[in-house]
Amino acid sequence: MPAPSIAFDGLPSGVRTAIEAETGSILRFENVSTGLNSSLSAVAHTADGVVFLKGLRADHRWVWTQQREADINPYVTPLAPRLLFHVITDGWDVLGFEAIDGHHADYSPGSPDLPKVTAALQELASLPCPDIELRHAEQRLVGYVADPADADAFRGNALLHTDWNNHNVLISDDRARLVDWGWATRGASWLDPAYWIIWLVAAGHTPASAEEQAGSLPAWASAPPRAVDAFAQACARLWTEIAGADPDDWTRRLLTSAQLWQRHRRR
Repeated sequence: MPAPSIAFDGLPSGVRTAIEAETGSILRFENVSTGLNSSLSAVAHTADGVVFLKGLRADHRWVWTQQREADINPYVTPLAPRLLFHVITDGWDVLGFEAIDGHHADYSPGSPDLPKVTAALQELASLPCPDIELRHAEQRLVGYVADPADADAFRGNALLHTDWNNHNVLISDDRARLVDWGWATRGASWLDPAYWIIWLVAAGHTPASAEEQAGSLPAWASAPPRAVDAFAQACARLWTEIAGADPDDWTRRLLTSAQLWQRHRRR
């Protein structure tokens, strides 16, 4: 379920005061769409610049993702926006990032953004996986494979983003930047291109053309076909679970995309 949203001016006064202690006086703010992973999502304008704020209540079941983003940020900039501060007070956990002026990546066939996203995937693949607490791909996916042994193929020591929702990819200064690192994972290097394939299908690619798009990435070339088959099946099961009995249009689209890819892999 999405995290319940809150506007910046709806935060407790102690939280707003703590944020302004980091940013200086906020002259104006814009509340922006929160998506699934945060309750607070706002752009704060100060005399010194612009800051993107992202927050969750301290008792939210996903609040651990805030610390994960804080821990990983030094290892993924400048591919990711730089973290400026982390405030935990008055029942809230808030991150402040440098704001990026750009647009969400367009994944549709023929989009000029696709080469930039490919370049970001290549850049990420070149980064060493930091020695910090991260989830492991084989553990995250073991409940969705037909045989638990199949999840061993997802094991690896690559740093993965795993959430390739195009809203997490901002195109700015003619390059792609990645946000929302809360679900960063340690695993096989080919998994990030594989996660991207489902989003490409959701944007209008056929499963075959989505795989072709990912095919320019060296990490994808290393993927064992049977392991990719198992991953496609795991994703279809995962999105079935997320969708539940009455999915919204967004979730239904991702479920359909995952199922299309799974059927393609069965041929």
